[in-house]
Amino acid sequence: MTDNSTDQPKDPHDLPDVSGLVVGVLGGTGDQGRGLAYRFARAGQKVVIGSRSAERARAAAEELGHGVEGADNAECARRSDVVIIAVPWDGHGPTLTALREELAGKLVVDCVNPLGFDKKGAYALVPEEGSAAEQAAALLPGSRVTAAFHHLSAVLLQDPSVERIDTDVMVLGEKRADTDTVQALAGLIPGMRGVFAGRLRNAHQVESLVANLISVNRRYKAHAGLRVTDV
Repeated sequence: MTDNSTDQPKDPHDLPDVSGLVVGVLGGTGDQGRGLAYRFARAGQKVVIGSRSAERARAAAEELGHGVEGADNAECARRSDVVIIAVPWDGHGPTLTALREELAGKLVVDCVNPLGFDKKGAYALVPEEGSAAEQAAALLPGSRVTAAFHHLSAVLLQDPSVERIDTDVMVLGEKRADTDTVQALAGLIPGMRGVFAGRLRNAHQVESLVANLISVNRRYKAHAGLRVTDV
């Protein structure tokens, strides 16, 4: 009798073991980067944060504790298996261009939100490539680019008194193995869940939704996240 079990569709909730991966965070001295680094390290993951200044990165790592290490951006990229891009939008293109060689072969997770601000509040910008994630993919042809972690509150991420962050993380990418890995990383943080949300061409609306969440937070004095129902 032939075993056809390998021909069966893969359970979308069956995610890989990512415990041995080193997570690098470029922009790890900023609020979002520090928060993500803290949460992954607190969950037991090996984390290296990067900055243009190795000294600044090491100082921030010491403050975070939990075994976090600091290095300049290039060294952070070289030492990491998965690299989260959490730099300001205006530094996104130049940073990735400068690190193209170090990021080759790496799984890159872009969480940058291209936003502008005026007296009416936050609004979405439209990069020439369509989104920050698509810009990353264009600048890093040797990397496996995904997009995730856009809608998380930096305040909650950095608050050690917050045990759980009850929110979903929308994950986008071209290859299932890569998005599964990012979903699994999201699931390491108590209360958090990664949900596949399409290919990189759909990243713009995910990035731009942050402008709406900023409006929600200002009106309700909250730290709003997202939940995807019936999944």
